Amino acid sequence: MRLSALGLLVTCALGLLWIPHMATTQPAGKVWRIGSLAAGAAPSEASVAASQRALFWQAMHELGWVEGQNITVERRYAEGHDERLPVLAAELVQLKVDLILASGPQETRAAKAATDTIPIVFASAGDPVAFGLVASLAHPGGNVTGLSIMSPELSRKRLELLKEVVPGGSRVAVLTRANVNYLLAELTSVATSLGVTLYPYDVQTADEIAHAFAAMRTARVDALLVLSAPLFIRQVRRIVELAATYGLPTLYPFNFYVDAGGLMSYGPSDAHRWPRVARYVDKILKGAKPADLPVEQPVEFDLVINLKTAQALGITIPPLLLFQATQVIR
Repeated sequence: MRLSALGLLVTCALGLLWIPHMATTQPAGKVWRIGSLAAGAAPSEASVAASQRALFWQAMHELGWVEGQNITVERRYAEGHDERLPVLAAELVQLKVDLILASGPQETRAAKAATDTIPIVFASAGDPVAFGLVASLAHPGGNVTGLSIMSPELSRKRLELLKEVVPGGSRVAVLTRANVNYLLAELTSVATSLGVTLYPYDVQTADEIAHAFAAMRTARVDALLVLSAPLFIRQVRRIVELAATYGLPTLYPFNFYVDAGGLMSYGPSDAHRWPRVARYVDKILKGAKPADLPVEQPVEFDLVINLKTAQALGITIPPLLLFQATQVIR
């Protein structure tokens, strides 16, 4: 009797230990449906978006998720027409997807308006609290969570980098847009402490970008800081070409601007960010609730410098800055 009782006790104990394990594993045979929502166009094989998504899907594969086997993906692209996002988000909800992967804040806002039950993971958002996407970074609440691309030190570091590259420069233009204007208050505070005067140029459409650069020349600014508005990401080559045409030393938020010929960039590491997005998706598909997953802020940053562009601009990059760079394009 003692042995039987002991065996029963051990069996119950093992059963209790097995319950949480079962809650975090994939149900056998279930094929999960992921909805992917993006404001831009479907990426070509050689595009920036394609290389970024490749990092995400590689991480998903390493976590055991394979499209066509245990997941299917419904992809929706607004082709640069943000007004289409609510309709596309509603389509995904009607398809009863298990999770929506939203590229940025405008996609997340559209998805959130379409459903308050389907989990939503955003891949990048500047200030998700200010955007009204989550209640707080630590406790998102609701059905939305993901990764922010902003951290407290970014504004200072970006202006300091421009000061190092253009030592005598004190007039810095800022290419901005309504959905990232919240960054201007912090930038202005940092600029004052560094002895820099900011000249914001608020651009709402692609057609206004060239006019903004012409105004920068009139204002005789010394350098340019480009903020992380989705519109600018869709106009990478045009912005880089205009910066070269006007001879403006420019700091960009992401490394693909530098790959396209920009001078330098400082921002969250894509190699770190996209695998982290995959982990959010993985946890939610295995039973975690978005409300319980804190929004993550970046902890790894890339400094990328294009020496060819520096030479064309007649700029000498300080050796210490080259030493600190994650990548130097020669």
